[in-house]
Amino acid sequence: MASVAIVGAGPVGMTAAALLAARDVDVIVLEARETTSADPKAISIDDESLRTYADAGIDREILRIVSPGTGTKYFGRRGQPLFHARGPVPHRLRYPFKNPFAQPDLERALAGVLRSNPRVSLRFGTRVAGVASGDEGVRLALAGGEVFTVRYVIGADGGRSTVRESMGISMSGRTYDDPWLVADTLGDPHRQMYGMHLGIPERPTVIIPGKDGRCRYEFRLFPGEGLPGEQPSEELIVKLLAPHREISSVAVERAVIYKFNGLVADAWRAGNVFLAGDAAHMMPPFAGQGLNSGVRDVANLCWKLAEVIHGRLADAALDSYQDERRPHAMASVRLSEKLGRVVMATSTRMAESRDRIIGAALATPEGRAFFEQMRYRPPLAITNGLVHAIHEAPGIIGHHILQPRGFDLAASEIRYLDQVTGYGWTVLGVGVTAAGWREAATLTATLRGAAVHVCADDTLPGAVPDGVSVFADVDGMINADFGPLRGHFLLVRPDHVVAAAWRPGGAAAVESAVAEWTQAADEGLAGSGAGQSLLRSDGGVKPLGVRPRTVEGEGDAHG
Repeated sequence: MASVAIVGAGPVGMTAAALLAARDVDVIVLEARETTSADPKAISIDDESLRTYADAGIDREILRIVSPGTGTKYFGRRGQPLFHARGPVPHRLRYPFKNPFAQPDLERALAGVLRSNPRVSLRFGTRVAGVASGDEGVRLALAGGEVFTVRYVIGADGGRSTVRESMGISMSGRTYDDPWLVADTLGDPHRQMYGMHLGIPERPTVIIPGKDGRCRYEFRLFPGEGLPGEQPSEELIVKLLAPHREISSVAVERAVIYKFNGLVADAWRAGNVFLAGDAAHMMPPFAGQGLNSGVRDVANLCWKLAEVIHGRLADAALDSYQDERRPHAMASVRLSEKLGRVVMATSTRMAESRDRIIGAALATPEGRAFFEQMRYRPPLAITNGLVHAIHEAPGIIGHHILQPRGFDLAASEIRYLDQVTGYGWTVLGVGVTAAGWREAATLTATLRGAAVHVCADDTLPGAVPDGVSVFADVDGMINADFGPLRGHFLLVRPDHVVAAAWRPGGAAAVESAVAEWTQAADEGLAGSGAGQSLLRSDGGVKPLGVRPRTVEGEGDAHG
């Protein structure tokens, strides 16, 4: 029997299944639909999400269905260009920043890799009628009368989540009544590698070119043009698309009128049941963070579930899921709402004021960086959860570590950081001594992690203990990212979040924090032998845990 049941086989649910299976967890996925969705709903996937697919070992399959994207271009009151938001500069997460795709393609790709994975049972046409969490696990009642129990359940079953309703979890926020028409078209002439937000108050519009001639159009509707849930007329569709392209009914893949929500679940865990994706949060589309936020949810949750199931992490550590994800999801909802009000304003006076303020800001280096590098997006900054918040190296603890390229001396080739560390726990030492590495060996062994010496100041180490990889700069990026951290150790979690930083001599405090995260798992480790043979006879660290995956080559607006 599977350890985890996932309710919902949309992109978030199937991503969770892929992540768990990659960490040797047996999973069953239950979906009421008979097959994957044919509706092109989410349409943009970002670099963080692609990094998550690399964690699951399936990034190449996903890259085949996306178009490389360069962000979003914003236009003003009279259709004049304001700025092109391309993301952070320089950009070092390995993957393109913001990438259009078609949700049916993504779901088919995910279903394909899951069907070929012996750890996953993918069951379409299976509706879950009820969920109940108890001392013996989680009881699932299916519509056909079948009942079974699993250890954990992830509810990724959308905005009308049966799992959330079964657990009696409410949502806070608001629903917006403004109607928008969404039209997904084929054979489109747009070839831009970026989305376009047209802040014209007479008709706020979003245009997102995709792959193979697909294009998403979104139009703000006004009184008398249509209501949410109504089928838009062909006449309306033709009228709205006329300024942008000629259209016929056969070129319209989907057209709907909808309204959006800004809602976040009040609880993300109830017993052994967890919510993810739209079941946990729904947001307006203007920041392109809907699907990407769902992928962040399961990237945070699934490695923890796997560690608990394998006896390497205390069950109480799963409480950190809500603590770490809910604040960021709420911030993403607020940003989406704000962008909708400001960028898509229907007031001429507000639009003119917006353009004037943005123009003045772009005249300064700080303002240009704020807009063009999308510094208005809420950064991940975990302060309450599985992080050890001492005051070493402020500004990096609780944040994602970047992924520069470097020379892996063990493999004798240029690789990205994740390829060197693998996808488990990692201790990084930045220009530290061999004695410092010997002190860190206990922590590395406890977490069954990798150990990587990051060269600082273009200097190779004199010596490192056996089992410590060496990662050297080749293009200045390692020095730029890690130079300010020279002399520090970093503890990096499997989801690439920096959990702790310390100087040689400070490992004991971090070991104490880690002991709290793992203390309830000690007995399972001792009984299973999972913690044995972590040290070589010569005292060197033997990196274990999730194996590094070899990746060939160098490699929604609305999500």
